[in-house]
Amino acid sequence: MLRTLRSLPLWLTSRRGGWISLLIAAVAFTALLGVLGRASVPAGNDVAPPDSESAQAALLAEQFPDADEHTVLLVASREDDAQLSDADLAALGALSGEVEAETGHAPHGPIVSDDGEAAVIQATLTLDDDDAAADAVHGLRDTVAVHPLTGMHVQVTGGPAFGVDVASAFDGADFTLLMVTLGIVALLLIVTYRSPVLWMIPLIVVALADQLANKATAAIGAGLGLQFDSGIVSVLVFGAGTNYALLLISRYREELARETDHRRALVAAWRATAPAIVASNVTVVLALSTLALAVIPGTRGLGIASAVGLLIALAAVLLVLPPALAVCGRRLFWPFAPRVGDIAATGRVWGAVAHRVSRRPWVPLVGGLALLGVLAGGLAGASVGLTQVEKFRVVSESAAGLTVLGDHFPAGEAQPMIVIGDTAEADALVAAIDDVPGVLRVSATGESSDGALTRLLVVGEPAPGTPASLDLVSAVRGAVQTVPDADAVVGGPVAADLDAREGNRRDLLLVVPLVLAVSLLVLIVLLRSLVAPVLLLAVNILSAVAAIGAGTWLSRVVFGWDALDLQVPLLSFLFLVALGIDYTIFLVHRARTEARTVGTRQGMVRALTATGGVITSAGVVLAAVFAALGLLPLVTLGQIGLIVGIGVLVDTFVVRTLVVPAIFAIVGERMWWPRKAGGAGSRGDRHGHRPHGGEYEDAAVAISADVD
Repeated sequence: MLRTLRSLPLWLTSRRGGWISLLIAAVAFTALLGVLGRASVPAGNDVAPPDSESAQAALLAEQFPDADEHTVLLVASREDDAQLSDADLAALGALSGEVEAETGHAPHGPIVSDDGEAAVIQATLTLDDDDAAADAVHGLRDTVAVHPLTGMHVQVTGGPAFGVDVASAFDGADFTLLMVTLGIVALLLIVTYRSPVLWMIPLIVVALADQLANKATAAIGAGLGLQFDSGIVSVLVFGAGTNYALLLISRYREELARETDHRRALVAAWRATAPAIVASNVTVVLALSTLALAVIPGTRGLGIASAVGLLIALAAVLLVLPPALAVCGRRLFWPFAPRVGDIAATGRVWGAVAHRVSRRPWVPLVGGLALLGVLAGGLAGASVGLTQVEKFRVVSESAAGLTVLGDHFPAGEAQPMIVIGDTAEADALVAAIDDVPGVLRVSATGESSDGALTRLLVVGEPAPGTPASLDLVSAVRGAVQTVPDADAVVGGPVAADLDAREGNRRDLLLVVPLVLAVSLLVLIVLLRSLVAPVLLLAVNILSAVAAIGAGTWLSRVVFGWDALDLQVPLLSFLFLVALGIDYTIFLVHRARTEARTVGTRQGMVRALTATGGVITSAGVVLAAVFAALGLLPLVTLGQIGLIVGIGVLVDTFVVRTLVVPAIFAIVGERMWWPRKAGGAGSRGDRHGHRPHGGEYEDAAVAISADVD
């Protein structure tokens, strides 16, 4: 096995093997796309756990004969905000007839608000699937448009209308995200490599990996019934794949300054970087795999899909990118093709930073930790949980209608609770619920097909999504439990919101320790140390908390998002810790290699000198790619993009540049306890300097007989 792995880069980069490898990759890509071409991400966005009470209520609701009937609301108000006149109400009555003709059901209303400034028509739609919902809602809106009411606004809102508006907001969004991501990565690669040619190779490889990942995750999602956001998966594949490519190509360019044969240089670069790339990928994949234990469907599906996407990115960078680089040769770096003996200017800059940190480590350590502490202070006063309207950045008719409804009618009318229980205990349930403070109205709305269950509609006083509304759900659930023979469950959007909060809290408490354990284990295995992994993970945790704090503050102060969405804390922490470990591995793996010959302190200086440029480039690319999530209409994705983008930049410029090197300078050789990385001078001269070529000459000797 080890011999096979050692010979793999030789085959990938040889004259014959490179072309054959590219041909195999092209055939495999075409075949897989042909097989998976029709796969699409499953529909659905369940916010509550499948075993929650609200989910049980939704399942029981399917037993009612009108299970395929859904209510939408036509909310009417005057353009001048005056009270509705008799003529206005007559016009609304006439509109009701047109609504009945469109829907096939007699509407209820118009119902006038107490202040007389708004009215509601309740219309019923028969819906079989999402396509039927879109057709019905658009048809109803067309009816309103064809029969305008003079001086009045009429807006179609309610559950089905809101879902249609959300789906419409995403029309073309994935394509826009892909194009913007491609543009960002292309621009940053051009700036990094200063070549009009080189940037295209890694970009094409990663873009093809993203397309394959998109179809593969869609097929897996359809097979397993998963729900996930494909935009996040695409961003992860692009970000991580580009990072891997940057690390490999940076080391390749470094080797070209030592080796005249570009194939030998590429083999040495592959062997030097593959362990770090694989360790980085395994860390993130294992961390994401812990989300399979999550109870929130979207969180669980995202973890599995993202893990699959990152494995595809790893295969593309380690198996397809090397032969692509090999067949192009040194000229790929034109007009700044490295020559033997060249010293990168960027290495001098990072070398100067590394030496300053090494000489006076306490200053950057204390300053860096203080900055992280200040950023973490942004969590003060933070709240979690957005209302249905607040979750979307785009302006929609349904959101505007809900706002008007809440302004003129009892706020709870917009999203009533649904209680389903035994028909024999229906009267007792009504009495128990009616006694709950904050309940405005309880009414029976139907029986199941077999007559065993009764459905109750419960309208509360508080506005949906507020703490008072969540407390009311708990109070109603407590009230129905006083009628034990009813076996009643409380559902509806507000109840689902309460269950979603509890589910996300459970996921946070379960997944976070698992992610930290996985990250620690990978670092221990990679570094064969106990001290370094613990210290590095502790810094990583502080960096993640700082990023979440800074992102929360910016969300509230700059963007006007008063709270984080429910999934944001967990997903942000997961991405920050897992991706932060990436850069830790890139840096510390190199430092450990260098420490074998020059000692830990000088080894870190050399590691930062060599990898500072590539880690910075990788960090900027990843931050920019995550920032592109802000183009999507979900506030959730915008918040994740903001927090992770900030975190990656802080991790790149503060943690990996100042804090980690300072810790290594202070702790010294004890970082590798209980093993030793090696000592200064073990393979060099009495000052710890290696002969020209060092470990790279060793690699060249090992492969000289194999490379064609």
